[in-house]
This record gives sequence, structure tokens and C-alpha cells, in this order.
Amino acid sequence: MKRTLLLAIAVGLAAPAFAQAPAPDLAKAQQIVNQVCVACHGADGTSPIAANPSIAGMPADYITAQLMHFKAGIRQNAIMQGFSATLSDADMVSLGAYFAAQKPRPQDARDATLVREGQKLWRAGDAAAGVPACSACHGPTGAGMPKNYPRIGGQWADYTLAQLKAFKSGERGMDTAGKDINGRIMNGVARGMSEAQMKAVAEYAQGLR
Repeated sequence: MKRTLLLAIAVGLAAPAFAQAPAPDLAKAQQIVNQVCVACHGADGTSPIAANPSIAGMPADYITAQLMHFKAGIRQNAIMQGFSATLSDADMVSLGAYFAAQKPRPQDARDATLVREGQKLWRAGDAAAGVPACSACHGPTGAGMPKNYPRIGGQWADYTLAQLKAFKSGERGMDTAGKDINGRIMNGVARGMSEAQMKAVAEYAQGLR
């Protein structure tokens, strides 16, 4: 498959063609994981520190799309852009499949008060502020929806909070070409959230199973 077609898939322009992507090479993916990914995301996709995301059990297409976003400069992160620059399209498809096959190891929520507030937002949103229910896109258990929305159930609260702040500030999801369609959606969601609400949602999501 040509690189241009895969990049089009990654930005939501040709999703139906994704079925034509090369078959995953899980052995090659594991080599890459052991050489590079393990340092930040763990060998099984469970990050050892809260600053980096756990990606075990993420939808394969979502992981592949994010790697393509980093490689194309649609999503900004110096470490991930440098790493993704070395990957072929087939490598990114294979890594998506590898991490999707790993079993998530959810974290426990820590603050009961935040969890109660986060649960309200997760289930019902905040209509007055124009914030939809998180469960509408990420599901009741935070498992996400393949291709479009990531698994955030069991994700480190610190990482989730950092991403919500990045969406609100426009640091993430506001590429000048407007190709990160789902990032744009999250920009709109996060803009309506207070920092207290973001902390509550992040804490609640960390404890989801």
C-alpha cells in the first residue's frame, strides 16, 4: 500500500480502504517494542510512569493513526516524531496490532470525591457548558471505539489530564491543515471544561475497568 493512501486513512479521509493495509508482522513489531517502545510504554503497553500513556488494548487502527499523525507532523511531540520518522507504514500497522493484542492493566482511582464528580460528567456531561458525556465516544467502561476514539479506561489520570489541557489550549488537535478531525472534536469538548472538571474526569477514567 502506498504511503499517501495510509496517511489519508490516518487523517480520516479514506477510512474504508483501511482493510487493504498490509498484514501485521507481530514478530517485527515485538522487535521494535523491545528496542524502543519499552522505555516509555512498557513491553506489554503498560506505561511504568504516569506521564506516558498505557496503550495496551488500544484499538489497533487508532494506534496506527496516531503514529502516522506523528510522522506527518499532524500531532506534535519531539520524541514520538523522531521515533515515528524511522517507521514504515507496515511497521505502524504492525505496532497497532501488537499493542491492541496486549491485555490492559488498569490503575485504581485514588480520590473518591473526584471520582463522584467525574462519574457525573462521564455519564451525563455538562449541558450548560456544552460538554457532552464522555461515554458517548469512549464508551461506558472507557474502552473507546476502534479507529476513532482511544481506550482511556484505566489510563493514568496524570496523562489524561495533560491531554485534556493540551486540547483546551489548542496544543493538540489544531493542526493548521485541519486533518486531525477527532482532535478538533476534543478541542471543542475541552474548551467547555474547567480544570476541576478535567481532573475529575481523569481520576474517574483511571479507575474504569
